Amino acid sequence: MPVLLNADSSFSSKQELLDLEECPRNGGPSLDTPSPVDSQTGSPLGSGPRSPGAGGPIRPDIFTGASTLPGQLYGVEANPHTETPVVVNQNSTDLDLLCGWGSLTPKAIQVFNTPHWVLFFLCMASFLQGIVINGFINTVITSIEKRFDLRSYQTGLIASSYDIAACICLAFVSYFGGTGHKPRWLGWGVLIMALGSLVFALPHFTTPSYQVSLSEQTGMCSANRTSPCQDQEGGGLSNYRFVFMLSQFLHGVGTTPLYTLGVTYLDENVQSNYAPVYIGIFYTFSIVGPAVGYLLGGYFLNIYSEVHLTTEMTPDNPLWVGAWWIGFLIGGAAAVPVAFLILGYPRQLPGSQEYMAMRVSEAHQLKDGSHTTASDPKFGKSVKDMPRSVLLLLKNPTFLFLCLAGATEATLLSGMSTFGPKFLESQFSLSASEAATWFGYMVVPAGGGGTFLGGYTVKRLNLRCRGIIYFCMMCATVSLLAMFIFLIHCPNMPMAGVTTPYQSALMEQHQLDNSSMELNLTVGCNAVCGCARELYNPVCGADGVMYYSPCHAGCRSINNTEPSTGKQVYSGCSCVVGNVSWGQDGFALAGKCGSVCHYMPAFLSFLFILILFTFLCSIPALTATLRCVPDSQRSFALGIQWIVVRALGSIPGPIIFGSMIDTSCILWQDQCGEQGSCSLYQNSAMSQNTLVTGIICKGMGIIFFLLASVLYQPPPESPQSSCESTDHRVGDTGDLPAKDLPEDGVIVNPHARL
Repeated sequence: MPVLLNADSSFSSKQELLDLEECPRNGGPSLDTPSPVDSQTGSPLGSGPRSPGAGGPIRPDIFTGASTLPGQLYGVEANPHTETPVVVNQNSTDLDLLCGWGSLTPKAIQVFNTPHWVLFFLCMASFLQGIVINGFINTVITSIEKRFDLRSYQTGLIASSYDIAACICLAFVSYFGGTGHKPRWLGWGVLIMALGSLVFALPHFTTPSYQVSLSEQTGMCSANRTSPCQDQEGGGLSNYRFVFMLSQFLHGVGTTPLYTLGVTYLDENVQSNYAPVYIGIFYTFSIVGPAVGYLLGGYFLNIYSEVHLTTEMTPDNPLWVGAWWIGFLIGGAAAVPVAFLILGYPRQLPGSQEYMAMRVSEAHQLKDGSHTTASDPKFGKSVKDMPRSVLLLLKNPTFLFLCLAGATEATLLSGMSTFGPKFLESQFSLSASEAATWFGYMVVPAGGGGTFLGGYTVKRLNLRCRGIIYFCMMCATVSLLAMFIFLIHCPNMPMAGVTTPYQSALMEQHQLDNSSMELNLTVGCNAVCGCARELYNPVCGADGVMYYSPCHAGCRSINNTEPSTGKQVYSGCSCVVGNVSWGQDGFALAGKCGSVCHYMPAFLSFLFILILFTFLCSIPALTATLRCVPDSQRSFALGIQWIVVRALGSIPGPIIFGSMIDTSCILWQDQCGEQGSCSLYQNSAMSQNTLVTGIICKGMGIIFFLLASVLYQPPPESPQSSCESTDHRVGDTGDLPAKDLPEDGVIVNPHARL
């Protein structure tokens, strides 16, 4: 495909010519290095991926005088004002660049064949992924525990099945999808994700209706008590965990292309200085999705699971199971049309050839020169090349340390997202819904805003690879300083028999001295009640002390319900020292006692800063990863990075944080002789453990970013000091001479195939 350029082609300014001389694309054509025209990830005018049917021989590209400048834009018009116009004969047919499904390419839908619409549909896919997988599942996990008699480790395995599937598929999908038809991989992935959502809701329709025979007096002091453990045998519903694991496995397989091939597809089809903005918007939707999932999931859980039945229970009842399955049906159904639309996009968007040709390589230069292997147009087309491709990435220290930095950030993010609401709930005596709501208020503006601003900052400041890494290091430092807010903690609210003695027992001199406090929930005032440890339902007594349940407070009846809060007021509580203004008998209000700690505004402010600066470096770090590897390895590099991030960060993160938090537990629930979840934490120990874990993660992240920047070796012909932008346009005439021009003014690419 001949490209004829006038020998008198010139440039708009000295600076433009200097930029092109100092920033060649992969060093320009030479007799020793394959031309970018031949690179599979260079200009699509060469031997890169083509749609089926786009055949024909590839002719040499011919450049005249000015086109011999290093960094010349291959196959792109150098100057619209030259005396002789550029003649470009497209090798691939127009059908290869049209939207459609096979031979069906309606003219009406071609308006969607732009990067903006690609971004829109990919954002919808990431939004749905965030809602379903990171929102709904985290919201309903306790509900399916109750409904299907699952233990915590079983639901933990369900949650981990997603990351396990992703780790298995990432290398395969990113390697072969990177050289394949990316929209098809993406579309089928979203379809598999939709199938996983529908499978997750399936157990609701294949099990008997959930009905509970509930007495109003359940949980109060009564001599005739039925143990809740009598109904534990023979349920048989726990085997449905395998269905949930299958669903999560499908989720993991389906979303694998989204954050590898989706990112590189955007990066390839827009100008490289705009790519961080596009990717930032894409990831912003993936952050907003979980927040919306939490809100919608909470709303659906206020609806009884069996929507066709009526019940006397309220959502505050421990036996209540909400409509956990509705969100998965909606999410799965919404993903189908999105997948269908993504499947219609071409391998490359119109105009992408120009953007790829103008791209300046910033790949890390290996000392042994083995990075040039990726320039071979046949490299990466066979599974035999995968070990060599992995070896090239492992020899790239900048890429490795960026992966490790991402793993430390993922450890902190996954741990905080899992246990952040629990931390707020314990420290400030909030209900689970209140804690989740406040945490959501922090994540939406801080996480979403930080993700978008990170991408915009890279574009606005025209940061190169090393500058991007320095920016990430600065953000990690600021968030490290914000971690010290965890030095502040609130005192525990007194809980009878756990952190403070029973007041009535003190008066009877039956309680141990507080200095030798031991767990003792049964004392004289509630000994005849037959209270079960399995029923944890805290109440706040009129004496300002919290009790394990109405039964442990000795309450014998429900007096009324507060109109403002809807909480029940228990009366006749023998363990509660009666307040004179309340009457002779002791009273207790359902729920935890309100916190008297006033640190919440300050804590939430610093938590906002911590989340903001953590997400602020996410897109810049991703951009640096894309730039420090050869173009042909971008998709595969993201796949390897996601494997490292998940294996070393996302999967162990909740386990590490959970273990640290569990060490601060002072009251475990008893579930029929087995240790259940923690009911009460020591706030000071929880804060200290979270602080130590956070400082270790952030400190290691800063070190990894520093090593990535120090060891980075940019292309010698594209120094950081002279090239501040990764896109260069050619403009009007300048008076700088071209250097080392051949006498005949023509260069023929020796690697072009005739």
